[in-house]
Amino acid sequence: MTPQALLEHLDHGRLWPHAPGEVGGPALPAAYQQALAVRRLRIARGERPAGFKIGFTNRTIWSRYQVFGPIWGTVWNTTLRTCEGQGVIDLATTCQPRIEPEVVFGMRTRPETDAGMDALFDAIDWTAPGFEVVQSHLPEWRFTAPDTVADSGLHASLLVGTKIPVRHVAGSAAALDRFLAAATVGLYEGGRLVEEGRGGNVLDSPLRALQHFLAELRACPGAPDLEAGDVVTTGTWTDAWPLRSGQEWQARFTPPLGMLSARIA
Repeated sequence: MTPQALLEHLDHGRLWPHAPGEVGGPALPAAYQQALAVRRLRIARGERPAGFKIGFTNRTIWSRYQVFGPIWGTVWNTTLRTCEGQGVIDLATTCQPRIEPEVVFGMRTRPETDAGMDALFDAIDWTAPGFEVVQSHLPEWRFTAPDTVADSGLHASLLVGTKIPVRHVAGSAAALDRFLAAATVGLYEGGRLVEEGRGGNVLDSPLRALQHFLAELRACPGAPDLEAGDVVTTGTWTDAWPLRSGQEWQARFTPPLGMLSARIA
């Protein structure tokens, strides 16, 4: 599929007319070039990159989806929404949408080259609970890893809850790493507990997921760098759960991360 065709399927929420492995190709590097070509088309028509999503950081679900390592994609001004604890998620033009409870970081500065954990911590402005809506343009969520990259990292939208200055959560990189690794989330739909997860599922902690992503981003030819003001959502703490209009979802994170509620429109 051409970049334009990929974008049209994104815009209209249509399944790809191909089998798994036929669009992304055999290897990740070429799939990232497909995704970057779609990114350029979106910028050319007026959309603005707002940051990044990291996917498949949760090792507990790798075997379920047959993807055995993290991927990344772009978050857009058109896909990003913020709220103070309660928001609305619109499923228009999404394709087989699912919901993921995650921790989101907001960047204060561009991290230095080869940033260690301490330098990365210093570059973070805030953290927040988030719901990423992910989607697949292949039937029944059956794909290869390169397919997921070519499919814009499976990103559909991101709802970010109340932002907390990172130093109100922890005073150092080591303390933040420990806190997020041990933190938990309960994912509820209609008041019913659906699943529980923990931050340690995400490459041992969301801060470590961010560090891994930064190295991968900077190793990808033609990829943009992480910038001040970018948001980065670091991967689901649970499985990704199917969505339909009319549902009410809530993620209850360990304080001070707090709660995030979403009505599905």
